[in-house]
Amino acid sequence: MCKDFRIVVLALCSLLLAPLKAQELFNYPLDTVNGEEVYRYEVEKSIGLFRIGMNFNVPQAELVRLNPQLRQRGLHYGETILIPTGRKVSKHQKPVEPVIQDIPIPKDTLVIEDTIVVADTTEADSTLVKPTYTGPRKVIELALMLPFESMQTKRSTNAERMREFYQGALLALHDLRNDSTLYRLHVYDTERSERRVNELCDSTELDSVRGILGLVYPIQIERMAAWCEVHEVPLLLPFSDDIELAANRQVLQFNTTEQQEIDSLCRWIASQDAKCVTVEVADLSNFARGMRKQLRANDIPYSAMALRDLMNDSAAYALDSTQENIILMHSERYQHIRILLPHLQKLQREGYRIRIVSQYSWQKEEINLPQVFTSVFTAQGEREAYEANWSQYYVGRHVSETPRYDLIGYDLMRTLIGWLDGKKETQGLQSDIRWQQIDNGGYQNAAVQVVTRE
Repeated sequence: MCKDFRIVVLALCSLLLAPLKAQELFNYPLDTVNGEEVYRYEVEKSIGLFRIGMNFNVPQAELVRLNPQLRQRGLHYGETILIPTGRKVSKHQKPVEPVIQDIPIPKDTLVIEDTIVVADTTEADSTLVKPTYTGPRKVIELALMLPFESMQTKRSTNAERMREFYQGALLALHDLRNDSTLYRLHVYDTERSERRVNELCDSTELDSVRGILGLVYPIQIERMAAWCEVHEVPLLLPFSDDIELAANRQVLQFNTTEQQEIDSLCRWIASQDAKCVTVEVADLSNFARGMRKQLRANDIPYSAMALRDLMNDSAAYALDSTQENIILMHSERYQHIRILLPHLQKLQREGYRIRIVSQYSWQKEEINLPQVFTSVFTAQGEREAYEANWSQYYVGRHVSETPRYDLIGYDLMRTLIGWLDGKKETQGLQSDIRWQQIDNGGYQNAAVQVVTRE
């Protein structure tokens, strides 16, 4: 039985990976280029160069040879590329030059490939009034490095978020354009390994870049941070929060640290007319441990409530009926504290004022209790113009999730430009940024805010 099952699986895999049959290839128009017969193929959605090569049984190097634009700006959905058939054509036939499409940016059809995209924002859309400025123009070159997973036929949810981040970053460059400055954005798919980053650092591709936004994986960050240190180029990290900033002077870290969140919450608790109560859940999280340590260090009184007392409705002794009770639970896992919520809600119905110290990751859950938490995503800037631009440049709706990755890209691209102009604070659409230097090294975003939710 198992042997038969393996045979079936192998047969299915061979069908999925098999190149196109001859009758399927007849559907693509034929042409000739420099005495070589080629197919003209319109790129389909969610397909990369690797899959095209597999389908047509053609090495990727051959595809790049016939389509040199792929070296400069990658593969785009909807464009036509040339694919060799392997047959030669008589020299008397008129050769046809390769089609190199100039796809405006931003567009909803944009698919990042494992190369470089250059966006001249002053020329990005034919509907815009062309600048009449004829004076000297300053050119600022920037790089965006994210794992777009462009070589995979089926991308993950994370890859779609990276695409949205990219779209927001492009809109920021459009909004920042002016007559005297031209922004050029080089976009790289860094995949999931150190290889691509090493190639960039060992080449001369980044020599003209003045600022870098992106990178996700620690091994990539370490390599690029070393390159930025040598070349004195700022590296703005949108997601990581664990790099040693004291040893990386060129790094700007957007995500706040757990200690910053703890300090902010403790200052907020100290300013309230409230009692702090901890619930002794089985697994003591680092966050809860740090909170308890900081409460003691700042002489902020708190009492402990045993889990069994809360579960058997004997918790009233630990609460104060005359003031609000701030409940800190010793677990960061929502599934661990979910069973406690009905007991806290019952105490609330009995007249006790209760507010729980929540995690930002819990915000999509139905908690139905007043909460307090920290976040870098709390700003509510003027979004009307941004949403109008989005509707103009991108077809379809962005994903409505919190945080919105297009807004992160927008805010952080403006932040990087501001840093190059000497600004250490940025007011964003979704997050405000305030840079604080760490031990004469890199910079940490210190704009963590305490949010209350009723």
